[in-house]
This record gives sequence, C-alpha cells and structure tokens, in this order.
Amino acid sequence: MLQELLDKLTAGGVQSYADLCRELEVSEELLEQMLIDLERMGYLKRVGTDCEGHCTSCPLGNVCAVSRQGQIWTLTAKGAQSHRGSKA
Repeated sequence: MLQELLDKLTAGGVQSYADLCRELEVSEELLEQMLIDLERMGYLKRVGTDCEGHCTSCPLGNVCAVSRQGQIWTLTAKGAQSHRGSKA
C-alpha cells in the first residue's frame, strides 16, 4: 500500500488528503501514518504544518487543494527516484 501511495505522489501535482483517502480507500488516520512512514524511510519531507496565512506567497497557491487543513509534504530525491522503479 505504501508503494501505491508513493506512485500517486510521484505522478505529480498537488493532492488533497480527501482525494488520496478516497483513491486508496483508507481513513485519514491511516493515510497520515503512511505519509509519516514514507517520511521516516526518506521518501517524503514535511514542508509545513498548514497553509494558514501563507497561500498568497506560496508558488502553488493558485492550484493547491490542501486548503487550510492537513500537512504539506514534498518528495525527496529518493522519493522522486522511486518513480523509476525502486520499491518502498
């Protein structure tokens, strides 16, 4: 399941927790744990805790689907390389 999540994240774009939960058929709690596991394994990096008050200066502000809830994550170099065939 971690590989499926990583595949979705490496496909690009901004994804909301709600969309990922629906696509993976998991709860928000399980999704959060999976993201933390991928962070611990070096595939993701936590960028911030939320967008509150920062959207106007964010380069993704006009396409972001996170709204004001959830964590903001980005792929690490290891995470980006995983799209080329590595397994999580």
